[in-house]
Formats: sequence, C-alpha cells, structure tokens
Amino acid sequence: MPRVELIIPKMGESVSEATIIAWTKQVGDMVEIDDTIIEVATDKVDSEVPSTHEGKLVEQLFGTDDVVQVGEVFAILETEGEEDNHEKNIIEENITDQKEVEEEVKEEISKIENNITESPNITSSNLNSGTRFYSPLVKNIASSEGIDINELESIEGSGKDGRVTKSDILLYIENKKDSKTQKDVVPQKPISDTPKTIIEEKPKLASAPIANTGDIEIVEMDRMRKLISSHMTMSKQTSAHITSFVEADMTNIVNWRNKVKSGFKEREGQNITFTPIIIEAMSKAVKDFPMINVSVDGTDIHIHKNVNIGMAAALPDGNLIVPVIKECQNKNLVGITKSVNDLATRSRAGNLKPDEIQGGTITMTNVGTFGNLMGTPIINQPQVAIMACGVIKKKPVVLETEVGDVIAIRHMMYLSLSYDHRVVDGALGGQYVRKVADYLEQFDTKTIV
Repeated sequence: MPRVELIIPKMGESVSEATIIAWTKQVGDMVEIDDTIIEVATDKVDSEVPSTHEGKLVEQLFGTDDVVQVGEVFAILETEGEEDNHEKNIIEENITDQKEVEEEVKEEISKIENNITESPNITSSNLNSGTRFYSPLVKNIASSEGIDINELESIEGSGKDGRVTKSDILLYIENKKDSKTQKDVVPQKPISDTPKTIIEEKPKLASAPIANTGDIEIVEMDRMRKLISSHMTMSKQTSAHITSFVEADMTNIVNWRNKVKSGFKEREGQNITFTPIIIEAMSKAVKDFPMINVSVDGTDIHIHKNVNIGMAAALPDGNLIVPVIKECQNKNLVGITKSVNDLATRSRAGNLKPDEIQGGTITMTNVGTFGNLMGTPIINQPQVAIMACGVIKKKPVVLETEVGDVIAIRHMMYLSLSYDHRVVDGALGGQYVRKVADYLEQFDTKTIV
C-alpha cells in the first residue's frame, strides 16, 4: 500500500519552526482529509495542522514538545489504492517547499557567518550534550558563532518549557556583540600642554538586583509575554518614534450609533462598536496619504497597495495579539464590523489562524476601552505607524456658528499617531491623523447598516 508523507506547512511570515503541543491522532488511527493531526505552537500563534490525505496513521516521526522545521515530514500515512499522479505532484510540491525552507535557513546562517570577524573552530558535535533540546537551526547558529554548550545552556529561552528559539539566540548574539563593542572602546585623553579637565563618560548602570525580603511573589513571564517584550524592545531600538495628537468631535457618530445599534444587533446578531468606524476612517485617509501605508526593509520602502489594518486586542490573560482586517479599502462599514467582531471573538478564544495575524500594513489600538484619554503606542514592526484612540468623553467645546461662537457639550476623543521618523516626517504624520479626525467628524449620519 502506498505511503504519504505529511509535512509542516508554511505558517506565516518569518515562521521557520513549530513546537508540537499534542498529537490528536495516534498510530493505527484512520484519518480523513482535513482531520487535525497535531496541535503546534509557533513564535506567532498556536494552531492545528490538518491532514492533506486520508488513510491510516502508521508512523509519528516526532514526539510531544519536539521542535519541527517548516517543510519537514512529521508523520506518515498509509493510503489505499495505487499512488496516482496527483499524489506524486503533491509529494514533489512538498519536497520543493522543504528545499525552499532549507535555502532560507542556509541564507540566515550565511548572513551571520558574514558578520563574524573571528570565530573558534567549534562544530555542532560540541552541542549534542546538555539538559535541553536544541533544534538543528539553533545548533547551527551557535556553532557558527562559537557558542559552546555551556554558554548555550545559559541562554534564557522563550519557547515552550524554556526552549531556545531562533529569535532567542539571535537576540543573545546581538546583545553579546553590543557588550563587546562597549568594552573595546577606550576613552582617549586629550593631547595638550595646558592642563584641562577630563570629562569621563559615565558608564551605563546595570539594573540593580531586587532583594527578596519574603514579601515578593516572583512569576516568570509566559512565552507570549517574552515574545511581546522582545518585539517591543526591538521596535524602539529600530524606529525613531514620534507621536502627533489631534482631538476629534465624535458627537454625530455617538448619536448615530445609539440610533442604529439595537436594530443592527437584532438583524445581524452582533454589536456595532466605534472600532470599525475608526478603521474605516483610517482606510479612507490612507488613500489621501499612501506613504503612511508602508513598511521598511533596511533602506528599502515597501508601499502597500492593500490597506490591511491590524487591531490590537487584549487577551483574558493580559497579553496582547494583533489580528489583521485584510483589504479594508474594499470593505464597507458592515463588512469591516463583521470582520472586527469575528476576529475579536476568536482572539479571546485562542482560535486565530496564523495567516490572520500576518500582513498588517498599519495598526490601531483602542486605549479608550480602559478609560484612558490618550496613548503613545509602540510601532508594530515592520510597519511605520500605529494609531491609538482614547476614551470618548463629554466636555464643553467652543463651536463656531453663523450667529457667533457658542459653548456646547460635545463627545470628544483624542487620536494619537506614533510613526517612524526615518520615513514619515512630521508633516505627513500630522496630516494623516488630522485627516482621520476629519473623516470621523464628517461621518454621514444617514448611513444605513
């Protein structure tokens, strides 16, 4: 009977490996097409891997908690009948995908090797011992950087059960090089016959250890919090952050929503919130200022044709995830509303697919949900802008009318846009956030949903 190899599929941008959380099928079980075989965790999201064929599971090539590379075979099915051309084509495609992944890994290692000025002659065989499991990619990177097993054991891992991922070791190498550079810099004394006061640069102070007096509870960061910490720190080190603020009059939108929300929920079975209205305004403003909808790769600027807006969503455990509403420029308000509600619901339930948190071109976060007036959010790399929406509050505002200025009670909201000053100047950033506020203030109260 013919056998079919099941491989780990591509699971989003920059994802090269996955950790097997659990097997949902055991050896001897019959498997249908699209039946879930394993549950995996990546650096981005937890997800399920379905079967591409039907048959009997005859071999599991990895166990629970093992790390598997994208494109690698993880199980073998025994199918009925003869192997047809369609199955041959699928196997050939799988082999091609695996070769592509291997080339990407080789390219990553090659980049690291090119940055090495001096490296001891250490092979991966030195890394086969130790108390933790290390993926082949991590071993190769460690070997090329001259990191022995003792040093590798000291690296704090953000993977499952403290496993060291590619991101962990690359961050460690970067920090190690920065530390070495600082040590190599020796301050030069000025050469002069006249005595001068030498101003010494103050050394950077290391964080002081916190003494545990017995009234402190120590809780280790979970895997997602470690990844968020690393991503946010990297963003601040990468982009020159600057933030612009405007205040928008949301009175017309508040009154319109109060009028239509009950009918919308009765008809559609879901709520209409302010978030999709703001996302629609952001999408419209991108058409006026397309250079805000870009990403940066080194010195290259990528201008995106689609407006894919990421929506920062708080999870029940306090962590954060950013699902993406794709092609907002092609959706009306009802379509955006349904996408927002669906992604928010599945985010809280942990049911997002890897593709649904990839490909964002600009992000919005609603700090007003927690009663905050405004915020200065951190850019979600490699994007160049993120908008924060504050709480909508009633306040007295001066209005210009035909009969003169009057003071009225209006529903006001602060908008703040953090943007990357490397590619977005103050004029562009300020004009964009002002345009979003204009679209909100000019909202058509006759809109039917």
